[in-house]
Amino acid sequence: MTNSRLIPYQPLDLSEPADLVAEIRKRRGGQFINLDRMLLHSEPFARGWNVFIGNVREKLSLDPKLRELGMCGVAVLNGAEYEFFHHAPPFLKAGGTQEQVDAMRQLGQKQFNPSCFNDLEKDTLELTAQMTRDIKVDPKLMERLQKALGSTAVVELVGVIASYNMVSRFLIALDINPEDHPPNA
Repeated sequence: MTNSRLIPYQPLDLSEPADLVAEIRKRRGGQFINLDRMLLHSEPFARGWNVFIGNVREKLSLDPKLRELGMCGVAVLNGAEYEFFHHAPPFLKAGGTQEQVDAMRQLGQKQFNPSCFNDLEKDTLELTAQMTRDIKVDPKLMERLQKALGSTAVVELVGVIASYNMVSRFLIALDINPEDHPPNA
């Protein structure tokens, strides 16, 4: 924690509201991350976030690799290192490679080389870039994704990218920094 933090993190040993703290800790494998510690300044916001983002992280039928690819892409494009710090390990666990993680660091820049990604992954990154930077999405890209994934997965992928744009904006505005060690996956 920096001395210049306008809004301090809630303490790691926070115990109230007990039911919400227990729900968050359960979802996080027993611990809090700095994002939780900031969200807990507002009980209603923390409750809603925990349910909503918990569903995005754990209940979608979307391939976890594509989900984490979208999340990491948003993180890079928005400069949300905290988000990348937390989503690169699950991307690797879902079948991504370190080469892809390294390549993603260049997303949105001229030196970005997508050669280590398959066509669907490239389209996922392109969707992420278009939604994050331009908001409007090329209909031809959506047609390719619809053909490859079907309606449910496309809706979920768009929802993931939209949700994690919200997350990155929250993280950046409140200067939420990565913890010393990533949480349990």
